[in-house]
Amino acid sequence: MKVKKHTLLLIASFIWLIAGFNVLRIGIVTYKDYISIFNIVLSLAVFSMFWFMVFSKLVFKHTKRINNFTEDLQFFLNVFDKKSFIIMACMITFGILIRILHLAPDVFIAVFYSGLGSALFLAGLLFGYNYFKTK
Repeated sequence: MKVKKHTLLLIASFIWLIAGFNVLRIGIVTYKDYISIFNIVLSLAVFSMFWFMVFSKLVFKHTKRINNFTEDLQFFLNVFDKKSFIIMACMITFGILIRILHLAPDVFIAVFYSGLGSALFLAGLLFGYNYFKTK
């Protein structure tokens, strides 16, 4: 199925918003027994690390890639490149395995997932912003 290249930004926005919401929800639900200033600071550090080192760059890279497509109609899976799909699949798989196999304590899930989920969600918001900005 082909969509206008501009629509790929909206698709990316929905993907990251849904992923971010789900990861953030898991972190927040787990956080109830681990709320402390130290853990909140750790979550902010996780958020900052993922936002500034990964997701802000990812949003910029894919927005530029999408805007540079020469053909207006694109296959909807062109929303990301192959490398990004592989990274997403690995992150989802490892995230599920960590929880199912109890490979990390709940305090780690609370702190890490809250920070990561916030960064993912912000990436979704920025893709959405880029969609409406360039519309």
